[in-house]
Amino acid sequence: MPLKGIKVLEFVGLAPGPLCGKILTDFGATVTRIDKVLDNSLDVLQQGKRTVSLDLKNPKGQQLVRRLASKCDVLIEPFRPGVMEKLNLGPAQLCEENPRLIYARLTGFGQQGRLSPRAGHDINYAAMSGVLSMLGRKDENPTAPINLLADFAGGSVMCALGICLALLERHKSGHGQVVDASMVEGAAYVASWLFMSQNLHIWGQPRGDNVIDGGVYFYDTYETKDGLYMSVGALEPQFFEMLRQRLDLPDDLPQFGAEHQERGRTLLTEAFKTKSQAEWSRIFEDVDACVYPVLDYREVHKHDHNVERESFELVNDAPAPRPAPLLSRTPGKLRKDSKQSELIDELDLKPQELKELLDAGVLNLPEGAKL
Repeated sequence: MPLKGIKVLEFVGLAPGPLCGKILTDFGATVTRIDKVLDNSLDVLQQGKRTVSLDLKNPKGQQLVRRLASKCDVLIEPFRPGVMEKLNLGPAQLCEENPRLIYARLTGFGQQGRLSPRAGHDINYAAMSGVLSMLGRKDENPTAPINLLADFAGGSVMCALGICLALLERHKSGHGQVVDASMVEGAAYVASWLFMSQNLHIWGQPRGDNVIDGGVYFYDTYETKDGLYMSVGALEPQFFEMLRQRLDLPDDLPQFGAEHQERGRTLLTEAFKTKSQAEWSRIFEDVDACVYPVLDYREVHKHDHNVERESFELVNDAPAPRPAPLLSRTPGKLRKDSKQSELIDELDLKPQELKELLDAGVLNLPEGAKL
């Protein structure tokens, strides 16, 4: 796998950090989680990672982190600015001891700026990025897409990208660097096209009244006879014509024009309620009309296309997405073996030292990592 041999220290926080670490794990990196507790049921993304619990306020715990970091390529920390410095584990210390270390700092507002020390969550970061103002139905409040935008797209994925770019640059310079991953800036960057396309004809109306934000009837979702849904994205004329044919829509129904949208939406709403999702899928999936079922996340792995591509695996009886993108020679894979036993060697502790640290509660290891 492409990141085989790369060692990562992940300080466990909320979901953005663990997904960043998961991406690196799935593509071959050896990721060691540093958590407050060994049994952290809230971190659902720890498969394939090793775990160690340390008392970071204890100087001996800090020393163990420094020992691990001296042998690592990447460190991921999700705390507010200044927390790691107070623990004597900031980049000034660790990067001096290991000049090749990539020190990734994943926060909401970044390392500098008036809001950098403030608390927040995805909805706040999406709001401050400017992107949330573009999301939502007409005459309704802005609506966040769960916590996908800032936490994961703007946070986890952008941080993983920054780490990979820093690793690539290290091949030239031989030096690591700090990755300042702000979820506000990451969310905005992911939405670059939205910011830079505002002069196109598809925009120009209030939120929810434009072509691709719910303002037209041929780009929306519709309920089916069995209470499920179909997605419609028939933007181009040839796709709209196929939609018209398959739904048996009137020939005099125009695609564009604000005055035709209410009628079109009514006709599609009525039409889709005449058949089940499965029936509409058979009608539309093998033609280019840009109409597909809204698959339930619990059943998505059963769709024949996803089965053929092996897009999902079952983990704890629930579908888990296969690592993406798919690389032809060195694809990622969902890791299960965490190789906990190798932790002892990397801690470089004599048996008596290890016993004393375990007895004092400075260090806790899973059963698989103990002598």
